[in-house]
Amino acid sequence: MNKAEIDKIFDRFSQMQAIVIGDVMVDSYLWGKVDRLSPEAPVPVVSVTKRENRLGGAANVALNLQALGAKPFLFSVIGNDDAGKKFLKRVENRGLWQEGIFTAANRPTTVKNRIISKGGQHIVRVDEESTGYIEQEMEASLVEAIKKVIENNTIDMIIFVDYDKGVITPALFETINQLAQGKKIPTAVDPKKQNFRSYKNATLFKPNFKEFIDGTGQPLQKGDLEGLKTAACEYRKKQNFKIIFVTLSELGVFISNGMEEQYYPAVIRYISDVSGAGDTVISVASLAMAAGASHGEMALMSNLAGGLVCEKPGVVPVDKKQLLKEMKRTI
Repeated sequence: MNKAEIDKIFDRFSQMQAIVIGDVMVDSYLWGKVDRLSPEAPVPVVSVTKRENRLGGAANVALNLQALGAKPFLFSVIGNDDAGKKFLKRVENRGLWQEGIFTAANRPTTVKNRIISKGGQHIVRVDEESTGYIEQEMEASLVEAIKKVIENNTIDMIIFVDYDKGVITPALFETINQLAQGKKIPTAVDPKKQNFRSYKNATLFKPNFKEFIDGTGQPLQKGDLEGLKTAACEYRKKQNFKIIFVTLSELGVFISNGMEEQYYPAVIRYISDVSGAGDTVISVASLAMAAGASHGEMALMSNLAGGLVCEKPGVVPVDKKQLLKEMKRTI
């Protein structure tokens, strides 16, 4: 791959449309100073200096696609609560498509509350969530809405973003994945444990290392690349994925398409915060694959993108210009 080919792939991003289906959330931050311990318990006292709400989960994937130049159609379910209103306001402010966001009266909006010290150190995270599957009626409404978007638009990619909060049911995935196969639309999955074995016949399957060993039950040690290669290739064949792509955090990424396997070490960076890096990786990998990049180019690009967002505190989308610069510097 040369610099002109990289430019062509990045140019294609701006012509692409993708559907994102999955669990969304509000990433809420309290930033503050810590200079003493509480007299009530051996815990730090945080003097709050800033509050901020950001879009997380599948919404962060949509933001990453938008940042790369593509148009995302986001589908999810939120609660009829204050957090849901905050979520919709952020969606509006960021210029994301809102028609695929459904509200359920009997579910809370997922909120991840993070308290972070001035130096960027996470002190504690408090989650508000529901992990049960959405009701069948809501599932049917989501499926019908997704079908309409597929019928009325040229869709280049469908991404399933699973955080184990219940929006993606096995039936929803199977229905939409079969529809995508019939229309030759590639699908990508970022899985969690609950549905791990339900994902079959996807084009791209991208767990991280912990998700892979939890989902498969393989007793692998991190750094055992030969063991990972064997297990990942066997699982790819069993589940009929075209590509399996396992992220290994500080050790890089592993990718296999059944004909060849490649391992890419991580680029050494200053790590400020790893939250949201997986969202960036699945976004970049999916678009790159749909844009015609080879699986090696896709792995390299998404590996670099994941490292770039880890340099910034909090959940943030990738910077397209910075990623393009890094790609050209790396080849």
